[in-house]
Amino acid sequence: MKTKITILFFALFASVNIGFAQQDEECMNNLSIFDSYVKSKKYDDAYEPWKIVREKCPKFNRAIYVHGEKILNHKIETTAGEEKVAHIKDLMLLYDQSREHFASKYDLGEVLADKANLAYKYREDLGFSDEQLYNMFDDAAKKDSKNFTSAKGLYTYFSLIVDLYDAEKKTAQQMFDKYDDVIELIEAIEKSHTEKLNKLVEKEEGGATLNKKELKYKKYHESSLEAFDKVKSSMDQKVGERATCEVLIPLYQKDFEENKNNGEWLQRAMNRMYAKGCKDDPLFIQLVQQKNSIEPSADTAFYLYLLTNEQKYFDQTVQLETDPLKKAKLYKKLAQELKAKGSYSKARKYYNEALKLNPSDGSPHLSIAAMYAKSANNCGDTNFNKRAVFWLAALEAEKAGRVDGRLRKAAAQTAASYRASAPSKTEIFNCTCAGEVIQIGCWIGRSVTVPKN
Repeated sequence: MKTKITILFFALFASVNIGFAQQDEECMNNLSIFDSYVKSKKYDDAYEPWKIVREKCPKFNRAIYVHGEKILNHKIETTAGEEKVAHIKDLMLLYDQSREHFASKYDLGEVLADKANLAYKYREDLGFSDEQLYNMFDDAAKKDSKNFTSAKGLYTYFSLIVDLYDAEKKTAQQMFDKYDDVIELIEAIEKSHTEKLNKLVEKEEGGATLNKKELKYKKYHESSLEAFDKVKSSMDQKVGERATCEVLIPLYQKDFEENKNNGEWLQRAMNRMYAKGCKDDPLFIQLVQQKNSIEPSADTAFYLYLLTNEQKYFDQTVQLETDPLKKAKLYKKLAQELKAKGSYSKARKYYNEALKLNPSDGSPHLSIAAMYAKSANNCGDTNFNKRAVFWLAALEAEKAGRVDGRLRKAAAQTAASYRASAPSKTEIFNCTCAGEVIQIGCWIGRSVTVPKN
C-alpha cells in the first residue's frame, strides 16, 4: 500500500476518533483495541477485533486497511497450506476494499500493483503461471500507469515478459516494446523526484541550511531515485544478450519497411541501437535519417550531430528540446562522446551545462574528476604540480557526493583514491608550500590550494 513521505513521519492512527462515517460504539472500542495491539506488534491478538470492525464498519477508519495489511501479512508469514492461501486471497480482497471505501487515498494503479506484487511473491502457493502474473502487472500499467509507481513491481513486470520471451510466448519486439514502456514509466517518476530534489540541492548549494522536513524530503527523493536506478540496471542485466547488436540489427532490418512511417517505432529503435553501441551500423543512420524526415526531434538532431559533426544539428538539438531534464541528458550524452574521444575541454563544458539543468545528478562531477586525474601527467610543469592535479580531481569528486546522495559512497572512495595519488604531507613539508595556490595549465585551466595539514 501507499508509503508516500507524507505518511512516513507522523502517526496517522494516533487518534481513533477521526475518519469514521458512523458513530458506532462497538466499532470504536474494537478499533481502539486492535490499534493498540498492532502498535505493540501483537498481530494475532489484533486479528479478531480488527475483523469485527472491518466487517461491521468498513468505512469507519482508514486504520482498518493500513493496520489490516500488517495483520494479514503476519498471518501469511505464520501459517501454511490452505490457511496461508486464504490469508493471501483475503489481503488481495482488502486491497480492493481499501479503494472501494477510501478511493481518494488509494489509487487504482497502486492497488493493482500491490495485488500483483503479492501474487508474484506467493506465486508458488497460489499456483499462478508467469502469464497470469504478467497480466496482473499489465492490468495496472494499462488501467492507471500514472499510479503504477512500485519499483519492485515495474522490474517484475519487465522481468516476466523476458521469461515469457524465453518460453517463446512473447516475441522479441514485444519484449523490447515493453522495455521501452517500463523505462518511460520510470522516467516519468524520476522526473517528478528530480525536479523536487533539484530545488533542495540548489538551496543547499546556495549556502542555505535545509530544515528537518526538507532534509527528510531530500533523503526520500534520493532513495527513490536510487531505487529506480537499480531497477533500470537490473532490467539491462535481465535483457542481457537478448538485445545485442547482433540481435537488434536483423530484427529492425526485417521490420523497417513496415514501420518506416511509425515515429514511435523509429525513435525506440534508434535509441536502443545507440544505447547498445550499434551507432556505426548503416541501419542506425537509416533509422535516424528516416525519423528526422518525418518527425524531427531533439534526439534525431543529436544523433545527426554525432554522425556528421555539423554544428547546425547540435543547434537544432538545443532548440528542439525544451524539457530541462531531457536537455541535461542530451548534454551529458554529448559530453560522454567527447570524453571518449579525448576532447576533455569540450566534454567539461557540456557536463557543466548538464549540471546547470540538473544539479542533483552528481555523475558529471565524477566524469570531470576522472578527466582531471587522467590529465595529471600532462598538465603540470613539475612532478609536484602534476600530482597536485589529483587534489583538484578529489575536490570535484566530492562535489558529486555532496549534491547526489546516490553517489555519496562512490564519490568518497574516488576522492580518497585521488588524494592518495597527490603529494604526501612529507612532500608538502619539504617544499614549504602549504597554503600556496598552484595554477594548473593545459585544458584544465584551474587552480588548487596546497593543503596545510
